[in-house]
Amino acid sequence: MLNSALAHAEKTIREHEVMSLKASDAEAFFDALSKPVMFNKKLAAVLESHEQRVTGR
Repeated sequence: MLNSALAHAEKTIREHEVMSLKASDAEAFFDALSKPVMFNKKLAAVLESHEQRVTGR
C-alpha cells in the first residue's frame, strides 16, 4: 500500500511540476527567455503588488 501511495504521489507531482513541449514550442520558449525584458509601468506595478502580497511558496 505504501508503494502504491508513493507511486501515485510521484505521478501527481510530475503532472503538476513538469512541462513537456514540442521542439518548436521549446525553441520559441528559449528564444523568448534570451530576449531582454521590457518593463512598462503596468508590469512594474504588478510586480510590486505581487511582492507585497506573496511572501513565499
